Amino acid sequence: MFISIAAFIAVFTIVVLVHELGHFLAARRTGVKVYEFSIGFPFSPKIATLFRHRETEFTLRLLPLGGFVSFSRDGDEEAPEFFAIPRRDRAAILSAGPLLNIGFAIILFVLAFFFGKQLPVVDAVVLSVKTVGSVISGTVGFLISMLSGHASWEGLSGPIGIAAIAGKAAAKGFMNLLHFTGMLSVSLGIMNLIPFPALDGGQLLMLLIEVVKRKPFSLKTYQVVNALGMALFLVLTIMVTYKDIVKIIA
Repeated sequence: MFISIAAFIAVFTIVVLVHELGHFLAARRTGVKVYEFSIGFPFSPKIATLFRHRETEFTLRLLPLGGFVSFSRDGDEEAPEFFAIPRRDRAAILSAGPLLNIGFAIILFVLAFFFGKQLPVVDAVVLSVKTVGSVISGTVGFLISMLSGHASWEGLSGPIGIAAIAGKAAAKGFMNLLHFTGMLSVSLGIMNLIPFPALDGGQLLMLLIEVVKRKPFSLKTYQVVNALGMALFLVLTIMVTYKDIVKIIA
């Protein structure tokens, strides 16, 4: 059980930090200020400042799970500086996280196929790209089937289910854990591109609507949509976690 939890925390945190690194690098490239880059759950207390670079404070939070970047100064949740930049820059920043997750997955798959299966580099790269393509098409197909009522919630896994899978992968060796990390990374990238409120895809959809109607949404609208999305996401997580617990107990 300890191995499962430790493997899950390590793998999930790495994958999320890669995601946030994508946002961070894109923000720096477009000249947008990032005031905090944190390791740990967003709503947990800050326990340490690791170092500072320019305006960015690199911190460690109490709950070492995941991470986040903040475009807000002094806890200003509205992040007016971020919403004041051109839409193309916001779109680049929002999409950079998921895209880096997908790129990171390809790198991990190449390493797993090259060192684990002893494939030539070219073959490892080709197989890695095909694997990512297969995961993307499979995930999109599953989501479409689920939303249309042709697939059940049994295919979804919450934190407990992912921890169990991570533990099994770790028990089978480092290469298996590497492959699982790649799968989780590409899945996180795809899921974040879904046009669901509070996710990157939801923000991108709102930007697209702004372009079509040629009028920006207010900061209040963004806040309400994000709050609603977070609430729905929390409910979904609780439901899936309950399902995982029932499955493990059974």
